[in-house]
Amino acid sequence: MTDPLRAAGAVVWRGAESHPEVAVIHRPAYDDWTFPKGKLKTGEHVIAAGLREVREETGMTVALGRALPPVHYISRDRLKRVDYWTGQAVADDGFVPGEEVDELRWLPLEKAKALLTYEWDAGLLRALAVAPLETVPLVLVRHASAGSRSEWTGDDARRPLDTDGASQAATLATALPAYRPELLMSSPSARCVQTLEPYGAEIKIESLLSEESQDPRKTPALVREIGVPAAVCSHGKVLPGLIHALSGKDVHLRKGAFAVLHRAGEQVVSVERYTA
Repeated sequence: MTDPLRAAGAVVWRGAESHPEVAVIHRPAYDDWTFPKGKLKTGEHVIAAGLREVREETGMTVALGRALPPVHYISRDRLKRVDYWTGQAVADDGFVPGEEVDELRWLPLEKAKALLTYEWDAGLLRALAVAPLETVPLVLVRHASAGSRSEWTGDDARRPLDTDGASQAATLATALPAYRPELLMSSPSARCVQTLEPYGAEIKIESLLSEESQDPRKTPALVREIGVPAAVCSHGKVLPGLIHALSGKDVHLRKGAFAVLHRAGEQVVSVERYTA
């Protein structure tokens, strides 16, 4: 079976959460009104693609909120999947009309729904309204590939990322800007610290995130108290229990993968899982 074409975008919003406006674009080649989106480049992470496409088509930088239902349709006899998120506008370099997008309108939800060309876009607006828009993201990362534990002869805490792991860490660094983390926290293990290092921000080391010092009560309490957008890197033996304690969800992550928990107050309103 042929893999689907992949694209990514966002329903960009601004204003009060109770009465938001969304950005709707016009594409002259199709004469349609839709949301900003576009195809992934080779090797590009789907989240990074969503950020890039929104910026290229609207001039805006967004902070991604919870994921919206992906859209599937047939394009040139091939299945196409478009991943969408809510995206709060946090910076605007100004919209510049071009060949791909010649007009952008900010509209309240009902007026946007009436203007949109495709029913699936109207469905995104319905999904937008069923849960909070203003959320605080918590990105929980399993460290990237670090070779075989059994083949490493030194202190396991010093075991570094291998070539694949370095690539995963670099990819993660392209996705994290979507969540604008103000805090990076890591297990003391080198492989965890190195997974977050490409993002280029200070990393706080926390022993309660390590395999040896994790605590089923203290570790979740530590992470639960984080009140700002954050990325936390730990181990495969720590994260499933931590995610379940925070959200009630059973989520298992491969090396280099991450879960995004979107929180509104003390409530986790969305849990998403991504590979790096």
